[in-house]
Amino acid sequence: MERVDMPSTADSAGDVHLRLVWPQWQGAGTSSVTACAAEFPLDVARRGYAVGAAVLEAVLPEHDGPTVRVPVAMFDEGLAEQDGVEAKQAVVEQLADALDAIRRHAPARVTTLGGDCSVSVAPFAELALRYGDDLAVIWIDSHPDVGTPASKYPGYHAMAVAALTGHGDPDVLGLLPATVSPDRVALVGLHSWFDDDFPNAAAWGLQTFAPDELRTSTRPLLDWLAATGCSRVAVHFDVDTVDANEVLLGLVPEPGGLTSGEVRRIVGDIDAAADVVALTIAEFIPRQVMQLGQVLNGFPLLSRTTSR
Repeated sequence: MERVDMPSTADSAGDVHLRLVWPQWQGAGTSSVTACAAEFPLDVARRGYAVGAAVLEAVLPEHDGPTVRVPVAMFDEGLAEQDGVEAKQAVVEQLADALDAIRRHAPARVTTLGGDCSVSVAPFAELALRYGDDLAVIWIDSHPDVGTPASKYPGYHAMAVAALTGHGDPDVLGLLPATVSPDRVALVGLHSWFDDDFPNAAAWGLQTFAPDELRTSTRPLLDWLAATGCSRVAVHFDVDTVDANEVLLGLVPEPGGLTSGEVRRIVGDIDAAADVVALTIAEFIPRQVMQLGQVLNGFPLLSRTTSR
């Protein structure tokens, strides 16, 4: 059962702003977590998203509304690849839990602290049901996340946009209350992909913006947004979009992306142009914090049991 922090009185106005804390790692899969965070043992590496979510809660302003924490297993259950999706059992079960938690609050707005990229699927799908054709999705990510079970890479976090636009695993799609038409989805900061996945973006009609297209101005993206006719936007921000040569924030180092200043300008311009009803911060792995945890491992008075 999810943990729910007490809401503030602001929720009585009917414009519930839900904060969803969902440090899912299974969508990245054991293979990616092991390979991309090789400096840590797996039992430490797979807690990286939970550490990231805790750090985000510590540095972000206090939330004015209910906070729901989706429970995420940190063990080996449900990690087998099934139907072309790694850890399918775990991600499907946690998707169902997250959707149930969101529906309990019927929010008008959702902020999600992840967790791998797939944590946007549940809140964005619920808001797509609420707002219909008036909702656009801006997916700020180095990667397109348009994989399917037929793709070579089985990580579910690389299938998030596919699921949101109605493509992919039928068990996942069967849980979603709504999907988003691909012509209302823009991939921003895109510059890294698997060769067998990227053609999906063109085939489905997704709009794409490489970093160089938005270096000096957000205008091309804002023109696209205006053309959709949508007044509301769900923004997904994978922290690996920030150029890894500036700072490594995500699971996967991706040089050549947008700078942190460019990301701030783009998101600020989106906020000025439309009503942002959802924001996800995904893939944050605070390596220095985790390394400190390794240094402190075994220190006196820090273990669960202390004997003399």
